[in-house]
Amino acid sequence: MRYLKRRRHFIEVRREDKTACKVETCPFGEAISFFNERIAKLAEFEIDIARLLGMRNLSAFVGELYGASVIKAAGGLYRKNPHQDGYPDLLVMDGKGRQEWERLAGQLRDKKPFSPFRPGGIEIKATVGSVPSPQWFQKNGLQKPDIGDSRIEFLRGYDWKAHHRGTNNLLGIMWDFVKGVPCITAVFYSHELTQADWGGIIQPREGGGNTTSVSIMTRAGVRRMYEGWLYVLDSPRCREFLDQYNNGTQFQADLASCAIEL
Repeated sequence: MRYLKRRRHFIEVRREDKTACKVETCPFGEAISFFNERIAKLAEFEIDIARLLGMRNLSAFVGELYGASVIKAAGGLYRKNPHQDGYPDLLVMDGKGRQEWERLAGQLRDKKPFSPFRPGGIEIKATVGSVPSPQWFQKNGLQKPDIGDSRIEFLRGYDWKAHHRGTNNLLGIMWDFVKGVPCITAVFYSHELTQADWGGIIQPREGGGNTTSVSIMTRAGVRRMYEGWLYVLDSPRCREFLDQYNNGTQFQADLASCAIEL
């Protein structure tokens, strides 16, 4: 797959104590290659994993698989948070991170020290974007994209969701189906998100099943992420959608990028 890579060699990861560390961006691109390789292997199975999981769980799976790919690509710089509900998702193992990890060696089953992990790390969230309602497709004589169908031609918007409004150091990924399998279409990052970039917490309805409280990123937050893009699929339709949705020209005027194969 061909991608545009921004000529941005480092990003900043901010900590709770107001300090920060810099990490290389290259592993986030290499992770796309690892992700694609693993998806290709999964596609060899006779079981249709995408349909088995459903779109919501599949999007979460895409985020998890990309996170595991980042860990592999970065060569020991990150560890996966040992708790499913802990944050951030990837713990940075720089000097402060390793020191804290070693200090907590006997507490790895305790969720509290990893929610949050104070030396910092990176959150990963995935989105496949939103398309019109089934009624819109029916009215226009069209078929709504099914699982396995590309959605880019019908995208109307996108955002990311979090369980609290303090989410920052966010690696946000967009994905779509390409030739029937999930494919990363863009990778964004921001260390400047604030509570104002997240909407009010939406509480689950009584009797609403296993849903949890969630905050949806505002349009201002989405724009901030867009301005921090790192990789984007070299697809005119994808770049055009992102520019139009964010009322920007990142992919029309930004010459600080190059095309690479991942």
